[in-house]
Amino acid sequence: MIIHNTLGQKDADFLPLNPGRINMFVCGPTVYDESHIGHARTNIFFDVIAKYLRARGYSVFYLQNITDIDDKIINKAADEGKTYKEIADHYFEEYTKIMQMLRIDSINYYARASLYIKEIIGQIQRIMDHGYAYETRDGVYFNVKKFSEYGELSNQNLDQIMENARGVIKEEKNAPEDFVLWKKMKPGEPFWDSPWGKGRPGWHIEDTAITEAYFGSEYDIHGGGNDLIFPHHEAEIAQMRSISGKKYLARYWLHTGMVNINKEKMSKSLKNFIQTRDILELYRSEDLRFAMVNSNYNTVIDFSEQLMKDSRDAVERINIFYNKMLEVKSSHGNYTVSSEKIIKHFNNVMDRNFDTRGLIREFTAFVSEIYKNIGDISSETASEIVGIVNYVDSFLNIIYPKKSLNTDIMDLVIEIRNRARSEKNYALSDYIRKKLEEQNIYIEDNGEKTIWWIKN
Repeated sequence: MIIHNTLGQKDADFLPLNPGRINMFVCGPTVYDESHIGHARTNIFFDVIAKYLRARGYSVFYLQNITDIDDKIINKAADEGKTYKEIADHYFEEYTKIMQMLRIDSINYYARASLYIKEIIGQIQRIMDHGYAYETRDGVYFNVKKFSEYGELSNQNLDQIMENARGVIKEEKNAPEDFVLWKKMKPGEPFWDSPWGKGRPGWHIEDTAITEAYFGSEYDIHGGGNDLIFPHHEAEIAQMRSISGKKYLARYWLHTGMVNINKEKMSKSLKNFIQTRDILELYRSEDLRFAMVNSNYNTVIDFSEQLMKDSRDAVERINIFYNKMLEVKSSHGNYTVSSEKIIKHFNNVMDRNFDTRGLIREFTAFVSEIYKNIGDISSETASEIVGIVNYVDSFLNIIYPKKSLNTDIMDLVIEIRNRARSEKNYALSDYIRKKLEEQNIYIEDNGEKTIWWIKN
């Protein structure tokens, strides 16, 4: 398996620290607002990755943090006359609801930052003890100049970072490039007691404190959107490595690309900020999952209405195909498939840097090939095909649940229609077909056999 590692910008063989077991951490949201389409892209991709790795036999512990104490949360609470906890609790609940709607259920644990204050304080103290941090009147800061590898992930040298950081310094830190580990309390803000007085954690420190609590100082995969590479992920590396003395925090860094809206960068100022919930009111979760993985994960997606329509059509075609295979009852047919060979081919595609776009291309070609031979397929072969689709869907999750229908009644309707056809009563036969289609029930005559399926 080959992974394109952001660290070093190179393809690398994937070798877990512990054979057969993978620890994966992905940055979660700051819960002060509704989840947007950019969150959806990142979360769908890493959901697919976790499920794919499990399908390949790995034991995966997938951890995601939740930033539930932050300036944005505090400001929102002040604007709405609520406590920071009320805001954080509400939007965390909304976030988990969206995750369920998107069929994202691979995450083992959501770690809320406010529950790890002890671990955060302990890590900051060790950073200070190692000489990488200092205290001022308004907080505790990481001394970037002390960590010579700072900038390695984002492929910047320290001089560039220091130059780009120049400007107005609002905090009382020693240098513009330094970042906060602990913020001392301002009037009216929530706080926790610490060796440096009452205050709350900075943004970057929560992630390394949480991952160290679960994985130790080094683990396999760290993921997130590419907007987090600098300074957030860069700061994480500096924090953990400054006290661990190890070469890595995470061995492999994966970053998803941005989502543009109709070829423009998504931005609240441009009023093109799309919430995930709004999309799910118009399209199925399976449609959105398909749209998000039908591209290379580290490239920009141009999100549009046409993209969603095309994805919906593709998902419907795949689901119709799948349901047709479920209905094949013939004991005769010369067309055969090797599920072992085909699944191995699909795995080879995915093993090239989780190439979901390539997988979908190969998978849809497979579906088209089966369609060409659909009249020559036995129930045994159809069962093999269903198994192949089920395998791919175990991580893509694009097969939607089939609506239930009394099969005895449908068998009777089909019998009546077939009798009408045999009596050349085509008006009645067409009328039955038309009425069934109005209920999203579709039929197809295949020689003497008529199959039916429901279009959800």
